[in-house]
Amino acid sequence: MIVVFGSINMDLVARVPRIARPGETVLSRRADSFFGGKGANQAVAAARIGQGRPGRVAMVGAVGDDPFGEACRKNLEDNGIDVQAVQVADEPTGCAFITVDEAGENAITVASGANMVLRSTDLSDSLLSEASVLVLQMEVPLADSLDAAARARRAGVRVIWNFAPVPPTKERSGMAELLQATDVLVVNEHEALAIAEIVGVPAGDDYLQAAAAVTKDFGPTCIVTAGARGAYAVSRDGTRIHAAARPITPVDTTGAGDTFVGVLANGFSEGLEIGPAMERACAAASLSCLTPGAQAGMPQREALERYLAQG
Repeated sequence: MIVVFGSINMDLVARVPRIARPGETVLSRRADSFFGGKGANQAVAAARIGQGRPGRVAMVGAVGDDPFGEACRKNLEDNGIDVQAVQVADEPTGCAFITVDEAGENAITVASGANMVLRSTDLSDSLLSEASVLVLQMEVPLADSLDAAARARRAGVRVIWNFAPVPPTKERSGMAELLQATDVLVVNEHEALAIAEIVGVPAGDDYLQAAAAVTKDFGPTCIVTAGARGAYAVSRDGTRIHAAARPITPVDTTGAGDTFVGVLANGFSEGLEIGPAMERACAAASLSCLTPGAQAGMPQREALERYLAQG
C-alpha cells in the first residue's frame, strides 16, 4: 500500500495573459475550481496508475467541515483512495489560488487552513503496518511529517519526500533531520539549490551538483525534475540516471510535479527499479500538462501504457 501524508486543497484557478507583478492587477475572464493539494494530488496520481484498486492508496490528511471539504473527500473516494484517515477539522478546507499564463506557467498562493491541523498521530500504526511506501511534502506541519517519516523508516517503509514548497525557515538542523529520514528526495531545480543552501553544502547554481552534495552528505537518493529536460537521479555512490521527458506543448503545468511523485511511488510499490519508475513518472507528468487543473490531466494506467508504447 502507498500511504500519502499531506495536504488536501481546493484549487481556484484563473487564466491570465501574464502572471501579475507585485502591485499589478491582471484581469481574467473567469475562475474555475479544481481538486488539489500536493498530498491529494500525489495520492490521485498513484491511485490512477494503480487502476484505482480499493485499498492500494490511503490518504492521511485533514479537511474542514464545509462544502469544499466534503467535495474533496468524495473526490478521493471516487479515485479509489482509502480516506478513513482523513480528519474533519475546525479549520476551513485549504485553498490554493492559482494564476496560469498563456505559456502554461503558473503562480500559486496557498491558504493552508485544515492542513495545519494534521498530526503524526493521524497516521495509525495499523495503517503504517500495511504500507510499503510513505509519501510526504511540505504543506503540512514539518514536525509531524518528520515524526511520521521516522516511524515509517523504523517500520521498514520506503519514504519519498517531495521538498515542495520550499519552507520559509532556514533552520539547518530540521532540514538535516528531514534528509536523514528520507529514502528518496524529489525536488525541482530551484528546490535542489534551496535545500543545498539551507544545509550548507556547496553547489553554486548547478542543481545536479546540489543534488550530489546533499546525497553525499545526508544519504537519500535525490531525484531532480527538470521540466522539458526530464528527471535525474543521483545516488550516494555517485551513480546518475536520466529519464527523458516527452516533447509536448503544455496547456497547464499545475500538478505535473505531483503526478511525477505519485507515479514514482506507484512504480516503487510495484517493485520497479528507479530508472523504469522515473521513465514512467516523466511520461505521466508530460500527459498531465495537456489538460487544465492539477488532477484533471493525471492519466489512468491504460492511457499511460499507450503513451509509453509510442516510444
